[in-house]
Amino acid sequence: MQCQNCNERPAAIHLTQIENDSVTSVHLCEQCAHDKGIETHVSVAKFPITDFLASMGKGAMGHLPAGDSAVTCTLCGASLQDFRDSGRLGCHQCYQSFRPQLKALLRRLHGSSQHMGERYGVAPTAADGAGGGPSVRDLKEQLQQAIQTEQFELAAELRDRIRVAE
Repeated sequence: MQCQNCNERPAAIHLTQIENDSVTSVHLCEQCAHDKGIETHVSVAKFPITDFLASMGKGAMGHLPAGDSAVTCTLCGASLQDFRDSGRLGCHQCYQSFRPQLKALLRRLHGSSQHMGERYGVAPTAADGAGGGPSVRDLKEQLQQAIQTEQFELAAELRDRIRVAE
């Protein structure tokens, strides 16, 4: 398909506009799109997690303990400062090398450092029972309560947990 503006180059940008139930499509080459002020290249952040955390206004990476910058990974040699700068760990061993700092960071970001499925939650303790969580009977009671109060998302989650436990 040729550019609808210059009819010289192949169209690389395809725009569709819907206005008052009327659909208009425009097919432009990169040069014509650029001339019309349409951005042709989407810039992807080099380190999206760092940019995301910085955009939160908290600068969560800055909350990593500064005194521990000398700690390095035993496998790849990456430092905590490298993680602070890039938002990426160097290898799988970094998780163990920086465990205390990462645990504190996760607790600040998610409210907990224990991952439990789709959300972070309180880590199970010995007081929760031998299975590390509520019994099937307790889950079934919670399921009935969730159904009665029309909390269907919670009910579906409880149903799944009961299936796993049984």
